[in-house]
Parts: sequence; C-alpha cells; structure tokens
Amino acid sequence: MNWDDIRIFLAVHRAGTLTGAAHQLGIDQTTVSRRLAGLERTLGSRLFLRSNSGLTLTVTGRDVLLKAQDMERMAVSFERRGEGADARAEGEVRVTTTDALAVDFLVPAIERLRASHPDIRVILTTTTRLLDLARREADIAVRTVRPEQPDLIVRRMASWDVGLYATRGYLERNGTPEPQDEFAGHDIALYQAGVTERQDGTLVGVPIKQGRVVAELDSSLMLATFVRAGLALGELPDYLAARDPQLTRLWPQRRRATPYDAWLVLHQDLAHTARVKVVVEAVAGVFG
Repeated sequence: MNWDDIRIFLAVHRAGTLTGAAHQLGIDQTTVSRRLAGLERTLGSRLFLRSNSGLTLTVTGRDVLLKAQDMERMAVSFERRGEGADARAEGEVRVTTTDALAVDFLVPAIERLRASHPDIRVILTTTTRLLDLARREADIAVRTVRPEQPDLIVRRMASWDVGLYATRGYLERNGTPEPQDEFAGHDIALYQAGVTERQDGTLVGVPIKQGRVVAELDSSLMLATFVRAGLALGELPDYLAARDPQLTRLWPQRRRATPYDAWLVLHQDLAHTARVKVVVEAVAGVFG
C-alpha cells in the first residue's frame, strides 16, 4: 500500500469528512476523494460508509485502521530519528500549550529565541486539546497534565497553589463569602465541562451548590480574564493572580487539592535535535 494513501485514509478517519481531511492535509477535496477511492479499489472493499454524522468505518476499515496506525508510527519514528542527527539550530519547531501559559511563558521564550537563534521558527498552537507528540502533531508541549505515554521525556517546570480570587470591586458590591454559606448570593465562573478533570462541584473544597454559575469558560486565560473583570469569583493559580493588585485571595488557608502544574514534554527521539534543544532551553529559562 502507498503511504500517501494511508495518510489520507487516516486523515479521513480522524476528520470524519473528506473536506476536513483535505483541510488537515493541505490538499483539495477532489484529491482526497480520488486517492481514497484508489485505495479502496486496491483493497477490493469499501473503507467508509456515509452517515448523517459523516463517514464511519466499515468492518474492513476498522481492520485497515490498526495496520495504518502501525505504519504511521513507523514512518514518524523514521522521521524523528533522521532529525535527531540534525546539528543545525534552524528550521521549524512546533510547540503546543494553553493560552495562559503561552502568554506568560512561551511568548517571552520566543522573544529570547528571536535574539539568540533568529533562524528558528516556532509554530505555536494554543489549545486545551492534548496534541499527540508521537504522531508529530507537535515537537514540544507545555501541559498542565502530566502525560503517561511511553517514549516521552517529561519535566516539571513549575507548580502553583490554586486559590479562590475576586476583585475588590466585586467584593464591595457583593460582600465577602463565608465557607458555611456555600456561595449563597455570589456569582461563580467555572471551566466548561471537559476542559479539566479537576473541577468537582467545589471551589477550594467548598461546595458551590448555593452559588450562581454565571459563566463557563474554555481556558485558564478566559477564566482569569472574567474574574479580573469583577464579574465573578473563581479559582486561579497563584502566579496568575499575583500580577493583578485588584485581585484578593479569599480564605488563604484553603486551596484546591491538586496544584496547577506545568510540564514540559518532548519525544525522546528529538531530545538531541539542535533546534528542539534550544527551544527547550529557552522555555526552561523563562520558567526558571
């Protein structure tokens, strides 16, 4: 089987549509359709069925998927190992992180790199989705969750307490909550469902059942922005809150059970690649 056809098959499976696969691969939809049809003719069987929700795998498609994923892992491994011998500190390095960590740490790191290594081009993706380093969706990740996949080098960059914060203006308008009242009469900002596994119906261990959830945000930066605007109470990592003199930490003795960690992650095959190493050093320097 042709590896390019397999790449298209995997893209269609992950996107669920021909249009989405074409967008991912940077080619036109006609090419995707033609190459997929050619692969199906080679195999003598349909790989996808059309449904209201998009394209779904047939039984044959599910069998092919396992082999295709093995081929992808092997191809990516060859690519990484070839790059591992590259001693030139130049070229593209793909980095993924959250928007809050990007603003506070990655952008300053890129600024340093522009001065010391102008031939390195950082492609920065900010998302709460965990991009797959094994599939080369990114070269370096700075994450708030420690990954467990094998073949990854993982290094903790920082760890901060998470406290309950509000602006002085909010407290002047609404008063200071007391833990026993479970936020009665208070507005609360939370993460949207699925953004974090650490949200459990409490703020710093206090149930929120009497409070009003007035906003659900999809990132730390948006949550912090909402709280800083004086619109609600919310949990924030201490480093974010410490920079704003208008924010007050409530109940300083209380904190979220799990801290806000920052982990730097890269695949072990890229650990000795020159351009990746200098980006790692720049990021670590900013955290340091």
